[in-house]
Amino acid sequence: MSEMDGKHPDLPANSQRMIGVLPIPGFALTSYACTVEPFRAANLLSRRRLYDVVHFSTGGAVPSSGTAVAQADALVGETPRLDFLFVVAGGDPAAYENREVFAWLGRMARRGVLLGGVSGGPVILARAGLMQGRRMTVHWEHAAALAEIGPGLLIERSLYVIDRDRVTCAGGTAPLDLMHALIAGHHGVSFARAVSDWFLHTDIRPSSGAQRAGLVDRVGTTAAPVLDAVEAMENHIADPLALRDLAAVAGVSPRQLGRLFHDRLGVPVMGYYRELRLATARRLVTQSPLPLTEIALATGFANSAHFSAAYVRRFGEPPSRARR
Repeated sequence: MSEMDGKHPDLPANSQRMIGVLPIPGFALTSYACTVEPFRAANLLSRRRLYDVVHFSTGGAVPSSGTAVAQADALVGETPRLDFLFVVAGGDPAAYENREVFAWLGRMARRGVLLGGVSGGPVILARAGLMQGRRMTVHWEHAAALAEIGPGLLIERSLYVIDRDRVTCAGGTAPLDLMHALIAGHHGVSFARAVSDWFLHTDIRPSSGAQRAGLVDRVGTTAAPVLDAVEAMENHIADPLALRDLAAVAGVSPRQLGRLFHDRLGVPVMGYYRELRLATARRLVTQSPLPLTEIALATGFANSAHFSAAYVRRFGEPPSRARR
């Protein structure tokens, strides 16, 4: 079946999502294009309005890092129903100071909107006080400034990080990889690949930043469903997916995915997933000042007791002792 016939098999009915974009004056033009264009392509390829994109500003058009400008559809302060709100910045985001914007972002977060930061955008989210207890990344140019703003922030050198209700991306062309992951989660891997192919973006990189071959080496198999499932796991450490969701992302049945994991890796699907989450937890316990309760939430455990019990079973000591 062609992706152009408007009846792609991965696409559920009534799946329209509202995407907000807040470009900050001087925003990085490449990062902006790689953020918004995949949504336009998804609408085009599906021949349905899967995504509505709404641009916000504090008033008027917003100039980019080049000669282009972004026209605003709505004003900061308005609170339409949004699924995602992406802040795209460039230049010197550490110097950005707009209390109206910071307060509005906080209100949108409290309304349940998933907040994203692209290129310098994660710095804006951090300055608004919205990244505490969340793993995050940022463009390498802004990493030092971000570390000064918040020495306790959990900064990773990744292409993108999805941690519960926060999504951060290093910018450049990395938003193409992020949008592939998001669209795959919404509409399936095969449709997301069709969107990526539209941009000749055939080498999809996982959030960790390695090329596909790096994922093959790390996981130890070339089986595409296993690699797709592992990539989804790595993108959902704090909000673990169910087996049926992992299977849907991988394009196979849960039973088939279980057989592939057993045959190729010798472990159950969810056992592999838990190992990934606990490995992330151990890194946070030993390398970050984050309270153990926050680490439990950041790695997908319902509470501290559940986290501590799983940690002891895996590493032979409670996380409190490992930290000492």
